Amino acid sequence: MASLTVRQLDDKLKQQLRLRAARHGRSVEDEVRSILRAAADEEPAAPVPAAPAAAETATAPQAKRVLLIIGGGIAAYKSLDLIRRLKERGLAVRCILTKAAQEFITPLSAGAIVGARVFTDLFDPAHEFDVGHIRLAREADLVVVAPATADLMAKFAGGHADDLATAVLLATGANVLLAPAMNPLMWANKATQRNLAQLAADGVALVGPNEGEMAEAGERGPGRMAEPLEIVAAAAALLARAQPLKGKRMLVTSGPTHEPIDPVRYIANRSSGKQGHAIAAAAAAAGADVTLVSGPVGLPDPPGVTTVHVESARDMLAAAERALPVDVAVFAAAVADWRAASAGAQKLKKVPGQAVPALALTENPDILASIAQRKTQRPRLVIGFAAETENVTANAKAKRTRKGCDWILANDVSPQTGIMGGDRNTIELVTARGSEAWPPQSKDDVAATLIDRIADALKDHP
Repeated sequence: MASLTVRQLDDKLKQQLRLRAARHGRSVEDEVRSILRAAADEEPAAPVPAAPAAAETATAPQAKRVLLIIGGGIAAYKSLDLIRRLKERGLAVRCILTKAAQEFITPLSAGAIVGARVFTDLFDPAHEFDVGHIRLAREADLVVVAPATADLMAKFAGGHADDLATAVLLATGANVLLAPAMNPLMWANKATQRNLAQLAADGVALVGPNEGEMAEAGERGPGRMAEPLEIVAAAAALLARAQPLKGKRMLVTSGPTHEPIDPVRYIANRSSGKQGHAIAAAAAAAGADVTLVSGPVGLPDPPGVTTVHVESARDMLAAAERALPVDVAVFAAAVADWRAASAGAQKLKKVPGQAVPALALTENPDILASIAQRKTQRPRLVIGFAAETENVTANAKAKRTRKGCDWILANDVSPQTGIMGGDRNTIELVTARGSEAWPPQSKDDVAATLIDRIADALKDHP
């Protein structure tokens, strides 16, 4: 019998085979076998279902959604097999090709396997009329970048968003899995390793790279993209991670408040907002629907979080009340205790020979106590912070009782600790059962530990 391969077929027939295979969720080779088997049994092959009218392929509601970003490297050809492997496991796949990736594979080839359109352009008028890149980012349960080139990693680490792929990476709240692929010297370069360290610190997951022969003659070392089955296994592990706060609503306050004295001066606390923002991000990663009420800070809004920006304590209280009802409220903001009783409409001027103007103060609303002592819509768990410079434990215990909250996270913010505005924190958790000292750790780790405790508390008392 003469040998016939798919390669020998004309382009039109090959394209029809690819589309048919994609609709059935099979490889081209398996589709050919199916057709031949049906012919051998003298039965018509199964009819090809009509293409869906919508641009996207319909998927079962329970299917996990993977957004695959294909970067511009020679390993891009492996990503076509990766699409097939992901779909074999019942995952719904969407695909973005960078401009460089299109030098190696085409949107047509990727689209035939995905069974839906492939996205390539941040400024596509047919897709961006409703901010399509944000929908791509938010509707994914996992974002996989394969191959993750040195350039893509650098842009992601630096927060660039100058094309569709990087804009989606910055806008997503889902886990991100990188499969690096590059020359060994590029992988070993200090700049790449700095970017890798930053991405790891940001919680980005990694699979590979493997060691082996490179595309370049005589080149060998670490830099080969992980094989598709390895990437699928890593993706499955990330998708299987528990989201203990799924279905829960959470309120977090963060940063300082600014209480105006006049149009150019204000009263404030020395808060960076780093701890509150880290808690909001960790809660979102755990599946919670998070509203973050943030005072003036120099931090980006955490991904996957609804952020409300405010200035004063009264603004913060109003925003917190609008966010109710919630299951959990964490008040990490450093709210100014006092404000000017009457803020000047014009800048207060220093006049030679005149006395210093008196500054009359009045008390700000107590946001933590206001929410903790509500008769209606009180969150099941109300958590406050106690930033102290002396008698930390005693002051925190008294504050928990006085405010009526469930937990207090106490910390020593004396200047020598470097906690206020720094990246690390040392927490003592105070509850009705007593106090528990946590070891010094990063503010991200404090946030992760707190979210674990919150999940346990809600599980024990649903």
